[in-house]
Amino acid sequence: MRANCWIAPNRVAVEDVPDPQIVNPRDAIVRVTSSAICGSDLHLLDGFSPAMRRGDVLGHEFMGEIVELGPGVRDGFRVGDRVVVGFPIACGDCASCQRGLYSLCENSNPNAGIAELAMGHSPAGIYGYSHLLGGYAGGQAQYVRVPFADVGALKVDDDLSDEQVLFLSDVLPTGYMAAELCDITPGDTVAVWGAGPVGQFAAVSAFLLGAERVIVIDRYPYRLRMAGEKAGAETINYEETDVLDALRETTAGRGPDACIDAAGMESHHASAALYAYDRVKQAARLETDRPHALREAILSCRNGGTIAAIGAYGGFIDKFPMGSFMNRSLTMRSGQAHVQRYMRPLLDRIRRGQLDPSFIITHTMRLDDAAEGYDIFKNKQDECMKVVLKP
Repeated sequence: MRANCWIAPNRVAVEDVPDPQIVNPRDAIVRVTSSAICGSDLHLLDGFSPAMRRGDVLGHEFMGEIVELGPGVRDGFRVGDRVVVGFPIACGDCASCQRGLYSLCENSNPNAGIAELAMGHSPAGIYGYSHLLGGYAGGQAQYVRVPFADVGALKVDDDLSDEQVLFLSDVLPTGYMAAELCDITPGDTVAVWGAGPVGQFAAVSAFLLGAERVIVIDRYPYRLRMAGEKAGAETINYEETDVLDALRETTAGRGPDACIDAAGMESHHASAALYAYDRVKQAARLETDRPHALREAILSCRNGGTIAAIGAYGGFIDKFPMGSFMNRSLTMRSGQAHVQRYMRPLLDRIRRGQLDPSFIITHTMRLDDAAEGYDIFKNKQDECMKVVLKP
């Protein structure tokens, strides 16, 4: 089959790879009909993970049709079912899964020992996301093996298009969970750093959960325009406006009630000096992540407010404003999205017309053009927000 493979830092290529096979009784083989390039994939492309190997198949946002089932798959799945697959691989039976913490599954990362060295404990395995998190082949391919298919796959009806439901795999639940972590109450003001797909869905979700105002911070006019037109958010271009001053001014000096970092480890929200400092630290391997957005969110949030860190981080950060965080009674909540917890409720919202996630799609391309899609997406060419690949 054909699949998009990681070759080296800043290089991917679509190659012929072996077809996936049933390995365990609860596996399914899915013929992929749509997959997407995620902002998190760029962290792998850029070489931020040391656990990538040449030929690893990328992609953790995908959906398709079941073409083969293991004998142990439960819950009435059948060959021919149309499914969208959540990116964290979860068994459904361990203590974490039983608590709804699916991205912390205790049984799905066969390389847990490697993750424990880096993180203390291992999270779940993830499709196409390095050998640190299991070494599973991803979904930017014609076919993919889905372990624990009865937990990770959600059946969807044919009356909904791929474009309407594809993002149940990751970015829609991730944005929704970011808003949920904020414990929004009616009348709250929520600020969101990053106007990529997760930031867009975080803004939409904050309004769904009762926020009165949502303010989105980014530097790309087309992304800010989408946040205003599609999400109904107010916007700040941080290259033109001092963000802390603007947020204080628009909130009578208090700051937002909650702040969402949807930018993560490669954010650019910083002065030139601080950005240069972090780049030098990264180059010297003294720091792995650039936490500009997180720093600013902490300093901006009102006293007693909540920070939701949903943008991906991979290792260690510097210049964390712990004094501000502790002395002002802030709360921080975070995590890879527990996607399986949100897939069905969000599907119901899509069906009721409360959500149409397809608005973020700007480019649809053939799988064989994946390298071009990565280049367009990474470099923000042609006002690219989201690339969907069709095998």
